[in-house]
Amino acid sequence: MTKQKLSKNIFLIGFMGTGKSTVARNLCEQHGFKIIEMDETIEEREGMSVSEIFSKKGESYFRQLETNLLIETQTQQGLVISCGGGVPLREQNVIEMKKNGMVFLLTAKPETIYDRVKDCHNRPLLENNMTVSFIAKLMEKRREKYEACADYVIYVDHKSVEEICEEILSQINE
Repeated sequence: MTKQKLSKNIFLIGFMGTGKSTVARNLCEQHGFKIIEMDETIEEREGMSVSEIFSKKGESYFRQLETNLLIETQTQQGLVISCGGGVPLREQNVIEMKKNGMVFLLTAKPETIYDRVKDCHNRPLLENNMTVSFIAKLMEKRREKYEACADYVIYVDHKSVEEICEEILSQINE
């Protein structure tokens, strides 16, 4: 295992199902970085799932929890933060990520995402719209904001987790 020091944080953004959580875990296991899984952290703090937060308290409440968590990361270094799919849509979140980190956009074809999430029921925005065409439309709607936020774009189709992690690390080490 290669231990590496990070002087900044790594923010992983992208549409649901692009592998942000898996890549974050791998970076932590292989290189000893600390991880913040935003959705899991928020669920633990709120005592309910993201879907429950959306239905009981609303999307705007959830989005503010995401912003608050990003602000908390400002005091730390060497974190890999796996962001929820909607994080880059809020301008304040982009500002917070850029203050102390490098932002990596993981992206994939809509068909790849569909294959990965079709059996999941913890994706409130897809729950009643689980189709390739809906995923493609939502991805296109978010694409501009995702790309504007990203320092680097990584296409994950047909790549192993290890290959994606190596791509991230090579960008950090440049």
